[in-house]
Amino acid sequence: MTRELLTGIGQLVTNDPADPGATGVDRLGLVADAAVLIEDGRVAWVGPASAAVADLAADVVTDLGGATVIPGFVDSHSHLVFAGDRSAEFEARMSGLPYSAGGIRSTVAATRAAGDAELRARVHGFIREFHRQGTTTVEIKSGYGLSVDDEARLVAIAASVTDEVTFLGAHVVPAEYADDPDAYVDLVTGPMLDACAPHARWIDVFCETGAFTVEQSRRVLTAGAARGLGVRVHASQLGPGEGVQLAVSLDAASVDHCTYLTDADVVALAGSSTVATLLPGVEFSTRQPYPDARRLIDAGVTVAIACDCNPGSSFTSSMPFCIAVAVRDMGMTPAEALWSATAGGAAALRRLDIGRVAVGARADLAVLDAPSYVHLAYRPGVPLVSATWKDGARIA
Repeated sequence: MTRELLTGIGQLVTNDPADPGATGVDRLGLVADAAVLIEDGRVAWVGPASAAVADLAADVVTDLGGATVIPGFVDSHSHLVFAGDRSAEFEARMSGLPYSAGGIRSTVAATRAAGDAELRARVHGFIREFHRQGTTTVEIKSGYGLSVDDEARLVAIAASVTDEVTFLGAHVVPAEYADDPDAYVDLVTGPMLDACAPHARWIDVFCETGAFTVEQSRRVLTAGAARGLGVRVHASQLGPGEGVQLAVSLDAASVDHCTYLTDADVVALAGSSTVATLLPGVEFSTRQPYPDARRLIDAGVTVAIACDCNPGSSFTSSMPFCIAVAVRDMGMTPAEALWSATAGGAAALRRLDIGRVAVGARADLAVLDAPSYVHLAYRPGVPLVSATWKDGARIA
């Protein structure tokens, strides 16, 4: 069992403050001139570098030369198992065509036609891309198969690269069920759920005009919960609706998008354990209004940030980019955005072992070639992540 000591950390973000009620910058639990001891894939010690050098025995000592270290990013919303390309759709949208989510069906057609080897290779490529940018945990949804066999192979492929797999058979109604969407809900809650549940931890639904009604969404989510799957919801992306209230009523771990919220939605979220997961890349890529993170945070809602990496509405895997957008356009401070991209994502997955640098947590770390975490927003587009550790091993 190798004990590795990371020392020479100029600024360490632990997300483990001494005061559990800390807010703002204090919530980051900053430690200057720090060190981290890694043992058996977990954090074994955190503290001043001088104390570590003097008192801890380590097999390997790695000097990071004054770099900033943060918890590995936790991306709690992605759609990575797909084939095809929708750059023409993006170009049209940037020329004035409004976003309506209709392009999902074109990705479904391409994904159904692709072989497992092609899909698996593409997912592994995306995972390497995430790792290079400091993301160590990625949730992956299905949703581009929309048949029993195709959804089953998508969740199985996702499960080969992450423990956080979400069955999203209720993404949109496929063309063959356009005239009978309730029959498609029967399929999702019956044979499709039977085939996918063994590979998944979560169930999700796109509760939105043009996708699934609140009644259909409730059927999907309660069926998944009855099979032991945790609940997640896409809601209030294209306009206000009942999806947020549905998510809270079912104790969903997370409700995602939250672009259009009523005052009642905010009050419901603030009084619940459901995380509001905001997806800055979507609004950047669709030119929709950005969600108001300030409104949520000031109301006491737990907020996460995720990339929503997908071929249509947000084809980015860069959490640093999403942090910069959240700070610039969503009313978040750099500290709030970083917390939401790490500990917030962990909360959206209902996990305590990731998103923080604390004794017993997984040793998932990102090293920044910068004197402070603030540079993630201060230097947008600059590849500041110089190294990534996952489960105690350097992976990028």
